[in-house]
Amino acid sequence: MERLAAQLEAYIDKHADHEVFGRVTKVLGLLVEIAGFGTGLSIGARVTLKPDHAAPVPCEVVGFRDGHALLMPFGVLEGVSLGCPAVIQKTRPAITPDDRWLGRVLNALGEPIDGKGALPQGGHPVLLRNPPPPPHSRQRIGRQLDLGVRAVNSFLATCRGQRMGIFSGSGVGKSILLSMMARYTEADVTVIGLVGERGREVQEFLEDDLGEDGLKQAVVVVATGDEPALMRRQAAYTTMAVAEYFRAQGKQVLCLIDSLTRFAMAQREIGLSAGEPPTSKGYPPTTFGELARLLERAGPGAPGEGSITGLFAVLVEGDDVNEPVSDAVRGIVDGHIVMERDIADRGRYPAINVLKSVSRSMPDAISKERNEILKRAKQIITTYEDMAELIRLGAYRKGSDPLVDEAIRIYPQIEKFLTQNKDDNTPIADGFARLADIVGMIDTTDGAEQQSGEGQNYG
Repeated sequence: MERLAAQLEAYIDKHADHEVFGRVTKVLGLLVEIAGFGTGLSIGARVTLKPDHAAPVPCEVVGFRDGHALLMPFGVLEGVSLGCPAVIQKTRPAITPDDRWLGRVLNALGEPIDGKGALPQGGHPVLLRNPPPPPHSRQRIGRQLDLGVRAVNSFLATCRGQRMGIFSGSGVGKSILLSMMARYTEADVTVIGLVGERGREVQEFLEDDLGEDGLKQAVVVVATGDEPALMRRQAAYTTMAVAEYFRAQGKQVLCLIDSLTRFAMAQREIGLSAGEPPTSKGYPPTTFGELARLLERAGPGAPGEGSITGLFAVLVEGDDVNEPVSDAVRGIVDGHIVMERDIADRGRYPAINVLKSVSRSMPDAISKERNEILKRAKQIITTYEDMAELIRLGAYRKGSDPLVDEAIRIYPQIEKFLTQNKDDNTPIADGFARLADIVGMIDTTDGAEQQSGEGQNYG
């Protein structure tokens, strides 16, 4: 009898249907205060507002003040009134990705928005706010990852598990560059986060830039610019959580987020609403801490896992690459790709300034022969650009300097090499062979050497 009673008690505890809730005491803009929640609430916890005559509104706890919890909503607050019940969720926010998510488009909450039906759920939850892997348990970065873009593959070799920032003003072509990498990468899976994207451009990106073939091996997370700040910030967390799921399966993951600036702006809205003091350009201190925590989640996993190669777009305000968000990101990632409006204006796309861009995995990422080819190509570009003003004005006399004469002859071919249509895929070996031919050298690196990871940070 006692055994039966114990089993019954355990069953009731497991299936007990009860809710812990507080009630709304104040609504100010997008900030909601609730009281009466006891001690079962913490920063980042989920709370659902349940108005009488409107749909439930999911919220997140962003702070506490005078014994009240401060919430911000993932949706609109229509119908929410004083005394509205605020039901507290017991579990930590998580999603349950599955391999069948490939080819799907989700919102920031992990819900499908592509009209293809419900998302199949996996068996293992992944926390949306996962801590970065412990540094002592991570692998080192691997061999070079083929991204299909000549300027990046040749001048800015990106290794498996490396994190790169793409710094660009608006309208310079960073979205097309990201889509080219997503379509042509040799990574097993691509996870794309469109954070604060223009609503009309989402379908264009999916159909025209990414294409059907690119989408097959990708998961796309979308939060448009009109959505609340929490949704925009959440899109980055969801993107990273999906990438972590595939990394744990031993896959090579390419994670693209466009853009970190809009993530930082969303965090600024949240922090200022919660009462944080503004610092540089109005960004509260938590903004830069959240950027570091997000970016550190990318990279190699533990032994036996795959890696997340991260390419994170930064929308520089007023084309100023030294504004606070750009400066913070540049100090965290493992290299930066600088795109310039002047280069785009003269018709060269992708508009990458290869002299101002840096990959911190080089020169170890490529062979000695390829390093020599790059060294010569950069010398030619530097020589030409140092004399470009005099050449355009007609003030330089042919024969005055053999190095300048050589640069004038070869530079147009390098410009053509750096110019690439979005439908053109160039593997690493082909790119180096073309560049070597342009500068009058030979690429002796064979495929076996490249695959073996010779000279890599991690074999």
